[in-house]
Amino acid sequence: VYGTLVDPMGMAGLLASDAGDAARSVSAQWREKQLEFAFRKGLMRAYEDFGVCTRQALRYAMASHGLSLSAKREDELMNAYLQLPAFDDALPALQGLKGAYPMFAFSNGTPSALCKVLGHNDLLPLFDGLVSVDDIRSFKPDPAVYAYARRATGAMDQPLCLVSSNAWDV
Repeated sequence: VYGTLVDPMGMAGLLASDAGDAARSVSAQWREKQLEFAFRKGLMRAYEDFGVCTRQALRYAMASHGLSLSAKREDELMNAYLQLPAFDDALPALQGLKGAYPMFAFSNGTPSALCKVLGHNDLLPLFDGLVSVDDIRSFKPDPAVYAYARRATGAMDQPLCLVSSNAWDV
């Protein structure tokens, strides 16, 4: 979902009032650290949901740029993360595939976060279901997560195509 259907860099504009000219850099580092923290937590079997990783990464990115946020502003940005913009091709691509294949959104995000961000972009109704790593308390690229996706979609002995822009999903 994140990075494939919705654009995490969509936060850069919202960060402009907090980070000025460094907004794009803060946004990029926020995403980079979000993934790094999730990967590390998965490897260490120290699971905390993706929202926790996202908040920790925001704090890291701001601090590394010598910036800070009030608790209220941090909460506002975290809520805004649930309204990331969809990539321009996401809706037409999913509409074109709907009915041809069973489609599931598969993500490091929690089910509630996925419902919000996909719903905000009118993408949620196009899926037959959601598959969240939260169910098994690990993160991609843990092989157990992909095995879980097969079970959760009912594709254990059937072909399964994973569409992703994220290199670790290959």
